Amino acid sequence: MTERPPQRIPNRQLAALIAEAGFSNAGLARRVDQLGLEHGLDLRYDKTSVTRWLRGQQPRGTTPALIAEVFTRRLGRRLTAQDLGLDACAPVYAGLEFAATPQEAVDIVSGLWRKDSGSQAELRKIAFTPAGLVVPSRDWLIGRPDDKVARGEPAAPAPGAGRAPGAPGRAAAPSACPPLPRQRQADRWQRGPGHRVTAGDIAALRSVGELFRSLDQTYGGGHARQALVRYLEHEGEPMLRGTYGETIGRRLFSAIADLTRLAGWTSYDIAAHGLAQRYFVQALRLAQAAGDRPYGSYVLVTMSRQAVYLGHGREAVQLARVAQQGVGGGAPPVLQSLLHAVEARGHAVLGEVRACTASLARAERALETARPGDEAPYWTRFFDEAQLADEFGHCHRDLQQYRAAAQHAERSLQLRGKAYARSRLFCRVVLATARLGLGELEQACALGAEAAQQAAEMRSARAADYVRDFERRLEPYRDAAAVRGYRDRVAALG
Repeated sequence: MTERPPQRIPNRQLAALIAEAGFSNAGLARRVDQLGLEHGLDLRYDKTSVTRWLRGQQPRGTTPALIAEVFTRRLGRRLTAQDLGLDACAPVYAGLEFAATPQEAVDIVSGLWRKDSGSQAELRKIAFTPAGLVVPSRDWLIGRPDDKVARGEPAAPAPGAGRAPGAPGRAAAPSACPPLPRQRQADRWQRGPGHRVTAGDIAALRSVGELFRSLDQTYGGGHARQALVRYLEHEGEPMLRGTYGETIGRRLFSAIADLTRLAGWTSYDIAAHGLAQRYFVQALRLAQAAGDRPYGSYVLVTMSRQAVYLGHGREAVQLARVAQQGVGGGAPPVLQSLLHAVEARGHAVLGEVRACTASLARAERALETARPGDEAPYWTRFFDEAQLADEFGHCHRDLQQYRAAAQHAERSLQLRGKAYARSRLFCRVVLATARLGLGELEQACALGAEAAQQAAEMRSARAADYVRDFERRLEPYRDAAAVRGYRDRVAALG
């Protein structure tokens, strides 16, 4: 006797959301196809495909996550494939969630660390999605502060607790930390779910951040990125799952947010853009758990820079403005200057000359009001006159204002310390491009060759991209002696 195929159950969850969104079957299919194109997928769904989904057929591969994102964009709230009654076989948008609670944020980010520290190269191939910027930045801006991040702390004693029997008016001597049993004393350095996080742990996290920042700036993000991710997995996660009170907990989330942003920054530097985007979103959520609004704005600055690099100027401007709104007018002058400069970069990509010029002017005025000794976050110390001149140079280059670009790039190189090797390389390419735009071919090629040599010594996809962009600009002059000399010098680098 032939077995009947299992009867499919109509997908009422999907039907309800289609009605709420006001989609026709054909309209939903078209939007899924369009979103697929953003990820390089040729899907070709139609209204019949949607009818089959409504009858209970499960779409395969990444499609459930794409359908969920279509509804997320339409309805303005984060929806998962499961919310639509679909199986999430390949969660394209995993890691872009802005968690509802600090502990949910720990679960999401630690999952990213574990996957990234393994051999799952596919994670580093996930595409960047501009739509994935909207919900997290909005949730950060309008989200309420977390009431509690403390973990594993004993409940506060009831009134009168701790008094010795028979002595109602006399309390036992307080003890900040009860004695550890002998075995726990022996094992206290082994991190585990019950490990008590200390101020020394936070200091160690900060020191590790300084080390990896220096390696990244000098040798490129690819040099020690994997070691940073493994550190977060093996040291950061046990701390987050340890025991801590409110004060230490907030400092812990702030330090881990900083390292997570750096993991995203180094991923961005090796062109793992989708993975970087996910790290940035999670760093933003961790910063909120820390109650560190200024650092959250810095994460948005980082996201804006990535959007500029990928040519998404409108999103870059929006992220910079959300950051400005989030910290308000009371932010330190150096932070205000940084936020306006980053907005200017987005306007420059869009070719918006007046808006770019106005943002640069605000950045310049803000930095002029900064005074030595002003209280400013440690992570703003890189933003000085040299960095602002660099921002000016990039903006004028993108607006094809080459004389101004050259002036600002030269000033930045004069002021910038050698420790910022990659930033100097980028600025040198901006100067080379400006010289080329001014018709100074020999100078442009000499500067470009210096940058190419530096890029060859780094593990940085961005450095290589800067050099390739300059070489594309050289193409109209390929027969000139200076260009042939440039190509010979680069070829000799091996």
